[in-house]
Amino acid sequence: MQSLIGIKQDQGQKFLENGKRIPVTYVNVSGVKLVGTKTIDKDHYSSLIVEMGKKRRELRIHDESPTTNVGDFIRASEIFKAGDSVTVTGISKGKGFAGVVKRHGFHGGPRTHGQSDRERAPGSIGQTTTPGRVFKGKKMAGHMGVSKLTIGGLEVIEVDPGNNLLLVKGSVPGAINGLLLVEKTGKVKVSKVPEVSKVPEEKESRETEGTKKSVETKKQEGTEKIKEESESNQTEEKATEEK
Repeated sequence: MQSLIGIKQDQGQKFLENGKRIPVTYVNVSGVKLVGTKTIDKDHYSSLIVEMGKKRRELRIHDESPTTNVGDFIRASEIFKAGDSVTVTGISKGKGFAGVVKRHGFHGGPRTHGQSDRERAPGSIGQTTTPGRVFKGKKMAGHMGVSKLTIGGLEVIEVDPGNNLLLVKGSVPGAINGLLLVEKTGKVKVSKVPEVSKVPEEKESRETEGTKKSVETKKQEGTEKIKEESESNQTEEKATEEK
C-alpha cells in the first residue's frame, strides 16, 4: 500500500536541524478505516476501499493480498516516513468567473494606438467561413478552479503518530478541510557531502603553525622594544639628575 487519504488541516512552518525554515502543510490522517477490498480474481484488479468520516475512496494497490483486514484503521506511520517523496491530489480552490489573463495567463493587448479597452481582451477566437466555427478547447474566459489538481515532487518532513498528522513540505491543492490523496513515489535524493581530503588539513595545520610563530615573534619584538624604551628612559633620568 503506497497511498492514503487525509484532510488538509492547516499550513505553517518548521525549522530543520540546520536552522533553515521551510513551509509545511499539516494533513490530518486520523480515522482512515478499511471498509472493503477488491481482488484480481473477482474484480480483475486489486484495491482497498477506505472511509474517513462520510468520505469514501478507492485506493489502487499492486499487492494481491493486502496485509490490513477489513474494519482496521490504517496508520500513516505504516506507509510514510520522513524523507519520502509524495504526490498530493486534491480539488483546487474556486476562483469564480475569470478572464483569459487570470485563467490562462494571456498578456493582453497593447495600451497604445487607441486600444484603451483591449488590454485584457482575448482577441480573435476563430476564422471566417472556413471552418466557420470555434475549435473545441479554445482558451477563453470562464469558470476557474474547483478542478482536480495533482502536485508532485513534495517531501514528507515528519510523521506525527500521536496527533495523526502528516507534515508535507510546501503547499498542496485545495482549501482547508478539503480531501487529499497522498501517494508515495519514492525517496527524496539527498546530495552527498564531498569528503575533505587530507592535503588541505595538512596545509591548514602548517598555516596555523606559521601564524602561531609569527604571533610569538611579534610578541617578542614588542617586549624587546618596551625594554629598550624603559632603559633609555632610565638613562635619561640619571643624566638629568647628575646635571
